[in-house]
Amino acid sequence: MINSRNENAPGNDGLLKPFTLAARIASIRFAFNGLRRFFREEHNAWVHLLATLVVVFLAWWLEATRLECIALAICTGMVWMAEIFNTSIERIMDHLSPGRSNKVKYIKDLAAAAVLVASIVSAVSAFIIFIPKFF
Repeated sequence: MINSRNENAPGNDGLLKPFTLAARIASIRFAFNGLRRFFREEHNAWVHLLATLVVVFLAWWLEATRLECIALAICTGMVWMAEIFNTSIERIMDHLSPGRSNKVKYIKDLAAAAVLVASIVSAVSAFIIFIPKFF
């Protein structure tokens, strides 16, 4: 039997909990709940969704190759992950330090910079793939 820690009901004994399908399904449900809240509460989620739809449309319309689609999917996923991590870091910092702090601002700025870097890399990749298809 495969064992893993059950993050939903950690024991004080430190022992590994047995793997259960119910725990894995609950874990997936929690992840989808996170995505639902992300879209409900974060405006940037809608900006990223619009950009993703544009990329998917362009890939279809310009007949991107399989490898180009893989590159676009990786870049798009990287931006989504960066934005979700950024949001998580911002929420943690707001919870831990509700007042103004230069240290907290720096941490939040770094997390936002990660999204910016991921977005720039993705945009450059998209331009490299799409621009030649217009000519």
